[in-house]
Amino acid sequence: MIDKYFHVDVLECTPGPQVLAWQAMHQDYSETYVATEEPPSESEAGERIIRHLFAGDRGHYGPLEHPNITFAVGWFPHSVMQQARTHRVGVSFDVQSMRYTGYRICAVANSEVDVEEVFYLRPVGEYRDRQGKRYSYTETHRARDLQVCYDAAVRYSGLLRAGFAEEHARGTLPFDYRQHFVVTFSMRALMHFLDLRAKKDAQDEIRCLCDMLMPHFQVWAPEVCDWYAKNRFGRAKLAP
Repeated sequence: MIDKYFHVDVLECTPGPQVLAWQAMHQDYSETYVATEEPPSESEAGERIIRHLFAGDRGHYGPLEHPNITFAVGWFPHSVMQQARTHRVGVSFDVQSMRYTGYRICAVANSEVDVEEVFYLRPVGEYRDRQGKRYSYTETHRARDLQVCYDAAVRYSGLLRAGFAEEHARGTLPFDYRQHFVVTFSMRALMHFLDLRAKKDAQDEIRCLCDMLMPHFQVWAPEVCDWYAKNRFGRAKLAP
């Protein structure tokens, strides 16, 4: 399930991340000063990381803390941001504030912006609750929920016009208004995040975020990502 508004882009990343991780790893056991050594190619560095750090699930992930990648994540529901932000070790977040950025809510109330660009609702379909019980989310349910979102936007806009502070007015909004955020992971933290949030019992929307992060991981660190995809992704292993 990929919502048409969900968006993930790379803002910045460490160039040659596998070489950098190899250099950190290599210094652990090298008699020489690593800065004076000719490093391997990026792909060879990735292969050496796999052989020396990952093989046999030895789990020495410290050298992967040096490379970093920064993502812009757009139009995901507030619940995803809330879940993602619980992972703070090796991760930094900046999140769109609902104290300063309420214009888009007013734009819905003024019929300038589509309700679904600002509020997230799951698509019509069959779902399970956390106990495995099936239920249906129908067109009728969804149409009613869209009306609730629109009515809440009208209420929010009216409160602002009446002089209420944004942080007061936002209390009337449905929980899953969409939010943009910027997040920076070390390579280790990215794998940790994916381990925890791509597993099958994670919330659908954050699993979707993980699916959208993976192609960027692949471009950035192909050998490491290939190994990760084959050995850990979606398998709910203990996070490194």
